[in-house]
Amino acid sequence: MTPRSLPSSSFHGRRPLLRLLGGLALGLSLGLPALAAYPDKPVTLVVPFPPGGSTDSLARAIAPKLQEKLGQTVVVENKPGATGTMGTAQVKRTAADGYTLLVSSLGPFVIAPHLIKGVQYDALKDLDLLTVAVQAPNVLVVPAASKLTSVADVIAQQKKEPGKLSFASSGNGSSDHLTVELFWQQTGTSGLHVPYKGGAPAITDLLGGQVDASFQNINAVLQHIQSGKLRALAVTGDKRSAVLPNVPTLAEAGAKGVDVYSWQGVAAPAGLPPAVRTQIVAALQAALNDAAVKQKNAEIGIETVANTPEQAQAFQKSEFARWKKVIETGKITAD
Repeated sequence: MTPRSLPSSSFHGRRPLLRLLGGLALGLSLGLPALAAYPDKPVTLVVPFPPGGSTDSLARAIAPKLQEKLGQTVVVENKPGATGTMGTAQVKRTAADGYTLLVSSLGPFVIAPHLIKGVQYDALKDLDLLTVAVQAPNVLVVPAASKLTSVADVIAQQKKEPGKLSFASSGNGSSDHLTVELFWQQTGTSGLHVPYKGGAPAITDLLGGQVDASFQNINAVLQHIQSGKLRALAVTGDKRSAVLPNVPTLAEAGAKGVDVYSWQGVAAPAGLPPAVRTQIVAALQAALNDAAVKQKNAEIGIETVANTPEQAQAFQKSEFARWKKVIETGKITAD
C-alpha cells in the first residue's frame, strides 16, 4: 500500500454514510416546496370608493401597465363605504404578501382617522404607503355670472358679511371641504359650508348658481372653466398649474399658507417582504411614468409624483399632522 492510498475497508465503511447523506439531501429537496417567485397569482388593487371617481380612474389606468411589468393579472375591486375607511380596513387585514394593494385618495390616509370614530386601522402603522402616485391642486371657482372676480373680492365679501358666502364641497371631511376650512383659518374669514354627497352634485349646483363658490379638484372642473361656465380665481398649489397658466396661486393672490394638493397613493398592508416591496415599487413607478398614462393625466391637470416609499411616508406624516390641526381648530366633524 502506498502512503497516499486508503484501505479498501475504509472506503467501503464510508458508503453507508454517503448513502445516508444523499438520501437526506434528496428528502429535503422533495419535502420542501420551492420558493415561488412573486407574483405567481393575480394581484388585486382595492379602491375604497365607488367606480367612476378620480381614484378609480387612476387604478384602472395603471392596472394594465402593472400587469405588463409583473407578468400577472391585475384586477381592480371597488369596496366603498364610510368615506373610504371600510375598504382600507379590509386591506389592512389581508396578508402582507403583495397580492392586495390599496389605491386611495388622501382621505383614508390622513383625514378620515381624525374625523371618524372607531376607524379600524392605524393609518401610519398598519399601512405601508409605497408611493404618492399623483397630485393635483384644487381650484377656487365661482359661477361665470358671479360678481366675485378675484380672491381679494372673496375675502372682502366674507369680512363684510361673515358666514354668508356659500362654499360647496363633495362632503364633510373631503379635500375640497378642508381646503375652504384652511382658507378661512388662514385669512381670518368665515363662510357657509354646503356639503354634497359627491363632487358631481356640488358642481351641478355651482354651475346653476345655487352656491357661491367652491374649492374643487382641478380635473373635475377644468372643462367648465375652459368652456367659460365657471371662473377660476386661484389654484391651491405652490406653483401655477400648467393647464391654467393664467390663474394665480392663492399665495400670489394674497392668501398665504393654503398650499393644498389632492393626491392619490398606493399602499400595502405593513410588513411586505423587502424583495417584494422593491419589485412592486419599481412596477408602480414604471406604470405611473408610462408616457400614455402620464400624458392623459397632464391633460387634465394631474401631476405625476411616483416617489419612493420613504418620501411618500414622510409626506404622509406631515399631511396627517397638518389636517389633524385644521380639523381640531375648525371643530370639524364627519356628520
